[in-house]
Amino acid sequence: MSCFGGGPNFCPECGNVLPLPGIPDVVCCPGCSFRIPVSEFSGQEIYSAVVFNPVEQTAVSQDEEDSEMKGAVIDRRCSRCNKEGMIYHTRQMRSADEGQTVFFTCTHCRYQEKEDS
Repeated sequence: MSCFGGGPNFCPECGNVLPLPGIPDVVCCPGCSFRIPVSEFSGQEIYSAVVFNPVEQTAVSQDEEDSEMKGAVIDRRCSRCNKEGMIYHTRQMRSADEGQTVFFTCTHCRYQEKEDS
């Protein structure tokens, strides 16, 4: 007696996805001992589709180019233009038991520095 009723592509005994019919005349469930003759799949068509991300979502990634100019402004002097005010962000570039790497970007000349903490 079957306890699952998910359609012809699923095992009625354990609910596992059945493999596609191949050369052997019997399809065997990979999860249990259920077997079904290939003739049961006669006349069935299988469709698949690939859905790509909408174009609007790719426009968001273009805004990431200017992401280094977003963040907290701190009182740090730029070593290139010698003006006060830099934006910073941190990233874990090394292993987890080591400190983060801090990236500083000058708000005036966009010069970038990094500091391992």
